[in-house]
Amino acid sequence: MATSTSTAAVAAPAVVEEHQFPLPPILTHPSATPPTLITQGAEGRLYKSTFFSPDIPCALKYRPPKPYRHPVLDARLTKARLAFEAKVLDRCRREGVPVPAVYAQNAAAGWIAVEWIEGAPVRAKINEWLGERPKNEEEERSAAEKDPEPLIELMRRIGAAIAGLHRTGVVHGDLTTSNMMLRPHTKKTTTTTTSEQTNGVSNNQETAKLLEGDVVIIDFGLANQSQSDEDRATDLYVLERAFASTHPRAENLFEHLLESYKQSFKKGASVLHKLEDVRMRGRKRSMIG
Repeated sequence: MATSTSTAAVAAPAVVEEHQFPLPPILTHPSATPPTLITQGAEGRLYKSTFFSPDIPCALKYRPPKPYRHPVLDARLTKARLAFEAKVLDRCRREGVPVPAVYAQNAAAGWIAVEWIEGAPVRAKINEWLGERPKNEEEERSAAEKDPEPLIELMRRIGAAIAGLHRTGVVHGDLTTSNMMLRPHTKKTTTTTTSEQTNGVSNNQETAKLLEGDVVIIDFGLANQSQSDEDRATDLYVLERAFASTHPRAENLFEHLLESYKQSFKKGASVLHKLEDVRMRGRKRSMIG
């Protein structure tokens, strides 16, 4: 959703009775539910509030005016960016891509309200599943014996979700596991379920309780429309580098994400071929500094 922000609530979010930033006018209306400031990014702030009814939570992204920009230019950039973000989200929803629904927007006033995604960021869930870093040989052996299948299944679901995004002609621009939510499945009344389809990939609930759920992609503040294999490969490269940095102990499982992406997208093979070129250029830049 918002640039450098997420619809996931961080630990102990700041309730905005005493918040340090002026609220956007939409959140000062007497009928508005008291908002909670979730996070602040370089380009905007993210609040949790409600939409029309107290039982419909929403995430409201607000891009405040930038004092270092000319007011006319700033207003024009903010309006264009938010309007485009809403357009991209609407397009993705129509095509069945797992993204938040747009509830309302006022690009001129600098805000957009979208569906609040319950659950936790994929980043937090993967790190919880991995546990603390082993401190001795016994813990290392225990970690090595852990069945990786639940995490592999999650990687496949992520790959399928990204494939759906790219299939619509949209590149995210900032793919990280922080910009993906793991939304719990709706509780079912049936007692015998062997497997379930999530984002087009089967999910074994018996072995993947911690990592089960629907992958929802959020934070489209840097998204763009593109049919270019180069742009799609760059999207994957950004995620690959971020994943290796955030989850180094699971880096070897990233190939399952790419394989799922390839199987879920008919142009996936050509995108992965281009990814090799993008990686090569990235290594050259690292060597040159």
